[in-house]
Amino acid sequence: MELLIASDHAGYDLKTSLTAWLRQQGHQVEDLGPASADRVDYPDYAHPLAQRIEAGEPKVGILLCGSGNGVCMTANKYPHVRAALVWNAELAGLARAHNDANVLCLPARYLDEQEARLIVTTFLQTAFEGGRHAPRVQKIQPA
Repeated sequence: MELLIASDHAGYDLKTSLTAWLRQQGHQVEDLGPASADRVDYPDYAHPLAQRIEAGEPKVGILLCGSGNGVCMTANKYPHVRAALVWNAELAGLARAHNDANVLCLPARYLDEQEARLIVTTFLQTAFEGGRHAPRVQKIQPA
């Protein structure tokens, strides 16, 4: 699968380890930064990822910051981005199955690497159920 990943300084270490692990799993991962753990502002990395998802290339992104809130709020400013703040595998599955989430937002300061991998795996392997959920997802954007 092709996907994008980005973070701020708080998410840098987990982003780096997840990127390497995802590539080992055979995914094509484009890391949009940052390139170090030096202090940065999360919108500077969340906006470019969300813009690419908005444009449909690729279909999935992963954002990390300390709490996950900042990157999630930023990404959700784009009409076709459905970013979900997720801190366990069950929520990752529900975000995909019921909400057709296309950006996974992780709270890097509150997850260990093992839990993050489980969340990412669940997110990437879960399909949108459609059905009764499809009209709800369509209503997310105001008419």
